[in-house]
Amino acid sequence: MTLRVPASFRRRRMPAIALGLCALVAAAAAHAQDGTFALRFLTPETALKAAQAALDSCRAAGFQVAVAVVDRGGTTQVLLRDRFAGPHTVAIATDKAWTAVTLRQDTLALARISESGEMSGLRHFPRVVAVGGGIPIEGAGAILGGIGVSGAPGGAADAGCATAGLDAIIDDVTF
Repeated sequence: MTLRVPASFRRRRMPAIALGLCALVAAAAAHAQDGTFALRFLTPETALKAAQAALDSCRAAGFQVAVAVVDRGGTTQVLLRDRFAGPHTVAIATDKAWTAVTLRQDTLALARISESGEMSGLRHFPRVVAVGGGIPIEGAGAILGGIGVSGAPGGAADAGCATAGLDAIIDDVTF
């Protein structure tokens, strides 16, 4: 015995099936959006504001320094070098900022914990600078970038100037 489906029934079911398939495709596309996320970055103006405040703080203390601000991926956004800061301060400030953002660690604290023991190996990686003066820039629990200062007499003095840079933008990055 053969079951025959009337043609009128097939015509009425086809649009419903097509509509159902469209709904499945739309649901799959909506689900694909769950595989992405949003990131926040410092604006160039905010990065410049932090760098300028750090430079001004060091100048007020009588230090000639370089200041670098990097984005969350470690790429330099702003670099300021005072007129008498040594040429080496440019690379060191940039690498301090890079170290702070990529290791998510204040470089003054990193200097202490990497002196000996298991963490000492970090000091042998390219661009890692375990000397004070690099600080991550955070806002609402997210790393937004890093600031690095080089040229003051010692890592603690560099860190103080970097902190002044962070203080200048704290209201801009907390949301």
